[in-house]
Amino acid sequence: MKIVFATNNAHKLREVSQALGDTFTLVTPRECGITEDIPENEPTLEGNALAKARYIRSRTGLDCFADDTGLEVEALGGEPGVHSARYATDGHDDEANKRLLLERLADKENRRARFRTAIALIDGDGEHLFEGIVEGRIAREEHGADGFGYDPLFVPEGEERTFAQMSAEEKNAISHRGRAVRLLAEHLRGGKR
Repeated sequence: MKIVFATNNAHKLREVSQALGDTFTLVTPRECGITEDIPENEPTLEGNALAKARYIRSRTGLDCFADDTGLEVEALGGEPGVHSARYATDGHDDEANKRLLLERLADKENRRARFRTAIALIDGDGEHLFEGIVEGRIAREEHGADGFGYDPLFVPEGEERTFAQMSAEEKNAISHRGRAVRLLAEHLRGGKR
């Protein structure tokens, strides 16, 4: 079953492919001839996911899905949230984002945080939203070499390791994106295509 995933992020593509399994073949926007950046100007994760999926659908006519993920830190009033990928700069600079996060949390005892992923699917039945959340905390320094983004700083509830210290399989089993993707897969496998 082929479906367009509105991302050109290799890390996300690999993570979602592993979570969906062999039943689905993911096609990227680039493979559909879409090389421009897809706008992400909405004030919510759900809004961005829907906007990206609508963008792909309008240009390809194909079933597609898009995600948006945010790290929401309690002591920072939910920051960086929808701005997670561009927290420190206009670009996707993971190192600058992590430095800024640690700076802003330097004098905070409350390290509680959660990762939240919203996935928007557009298929023949219309638009559908799926959400995955994982609660945890922000470590005081980076640990681990795997993963991407804030993974070296995020310790999920019930764990002592960061996402970056886990194998891809371990992370997918408990992560926000893994949870949202499983809901997406259940929907797609349920014949609602």
